[in-house]
Amino acid sequence: MEKLALRKSDSMYFDVLKEIGNIGTGNATTSISTMLDMKVNMQVPDAELIAVQDLNTVICSEEEEVVCIYIRVHNGIEGSMMFLLKRAAAYFLLNRLFDRKQSYDKPFDGMDISAMEEVGNIIVGSYLTAIAQLTNLTIEPSVPYISVDMAGAILSFAAIQLGQYGDNALMIETSFEDQDMLQGYLIFLPELDSDIRIFQALGIEGMPN
Repeated sequence: MEKLALRKSDSMYFDVLKEIGNIGTGNATTSISTMLDMKVNMQVPDAELIAVQDLNTVICSEEEEVVCIYIRVHNGIEGSMMFLLKRAAAYFLLNRLFDRKQSYDKPFDGMDISAMEEVGNIIVGSYLTAIAQLTNLTIEPSVPYISVDMAGAILSFAAIQLGQYGDNALMIETSFEDQDMLQGYLIFLPELDSDIRIFQALGIEGMPN
């Protein structure tokens, strides 16, 4: 099985993925603004390729609790997308959504979990829509799965999965409204030749070996 062609030296291909991130971020901003019924400002996303072995520590310490929304991707491309929020950021978003005091920090209940699933679905869907619009590929996402656990446990699992296919993952860091309060991380884990399909659909030839 060939490894993925995502390498930090392949600037042309990385620039394409960053542009997908920019478009997806714009789509996500509009959707989140509508959901929260307020103006949401989002900074220009910071996209970078992360080595698989570094995934479990790239966002925060391994012991810090995070909220992760995980979606499988099928059809035109195969892979996974994960949207992660630190616990404080998740509370910030939920408290704004449910009009609660920002000091509210009771354990997540069923309504909180459902809301986070919807938020993750919207944000991940925004990036998948960007890919589909640019490439005309048909992309089918699975239902979202949510996990609240230590960052090390969640990202170690992702590293094991991606390690079968390549050495790097694309991580897009986004900041909504307040960089210190609502900072999210989207990780794209393409499988098999999905990156090649994206570039071929965009008319880019000469994928590196």
